[in-house]
Amino acid sequence: MKRRAFMTLLGGAAAAWPLAARAQQAGKLPTIGFLGQNTRSAGSEWTAAFVQRLRELGWTDGRTIAIEYRWGEGREERFASVAAEFVRLKVDVIVVSGTPAVMASKRATSTIPIVFATAGDPVGNHLVDSLARPGGNVTGLSVQSNELAGKRIELLREVVPGLRRLAILGNVGNPFTVLELAEVQAAAGALGLDVDTLEIRSARDIAPAFDRIKGRSEALYVCVDGLMSSNRIPINILAVGARLPTMHGAREYVEGGGLMSFGANYPDLFRRSADYVDKILRGAKPANIPVEQPTKFDLIVNLNTARALNIAIPSTLLALADEVIE
Repeated sequence: MKRRAFMTLLGGAAAAWPLAARAQQAGKLPTIGFLGQNTRSAGSEWTAAFVQRLRELGWTDGRTIAIEYRWGEGREERFASVAAEFVRLKVDVIVVSGTPAVMASKRATSTIPIVFATAGDPVGNHLVDSLARPGGNVTGLSVQSNELAGKRIELLREVVPGLRRLAILGNVGNPFTVLELAEVQAAAGALGLDVDTLEIRSARDIAPAFDRIKGRSEALYVCVDGLMSSNRIPINILAVGARLPTMHGAREYVEGGGLMSFGANYPDLFRRSADYVDKILRGAKPANIPVEQPTKFDLIVNLNTARALNIAIPSTLLALADEVIE
């Protein structure tokens, strides 16, 4: 065989090696860049589920892989800088959650595989070409939280039977939140509710938003995103002070004093994202790994908050709850 043909064949074979094998050949452990959209404490349960599943698949941090953790703290400017840092570190896979963080990572690299543990409407937000064939270097798990808007409002109406005016709090700097706001507005309108839409872009916008709805709205729908998650406790304190029952999309908001949440089980999504990482480290291409959707949904109720609001939760709703916090 001629030397040039041999070298071409060798190069093609090397490109086909699994990332893990190539990293070990280079004398370093395969490295995962993990970008949490909020804070370490807020994301601890999600991270634990991810790491546990990796361990079950044979990947242990410090032994067979290295994990570089970074936290966005709900600040979108952090996402781009962390993504750029991961590119400089030449990580083998980037794991990320939340639409803005996925978008920042996608802008930073078109070659490093990106796995999103959570993202809202990845097709509508142009993160992937389709759910079945993502294309490019991005794949993961879709939350589709906006599609649950109607169900969440119905649950709120069970707690507030005479509900006439609903406030919606959302970070319009997040493209997915913009979609969710439209879904909530449409669902509320279909039920004959008046709506107060509170659009924010930073933590300093939260308190003034509550000032605008004092004495007007009778309940509050909070759109899930990194900014909201990082500020979930002050949001819920303000809501209780304004006598507003709250509906959220994830469990940690209720742990932080919210009244109720209904949505995908986030620890399960992070656990399943580890399977994507496993496939990629063993040689699969993100372009060919279909985006999956949630299979577990949880209804969580906080009775302590209900008592603080002097609200009686119907027994029928408590019977449906996956968890009741007391």
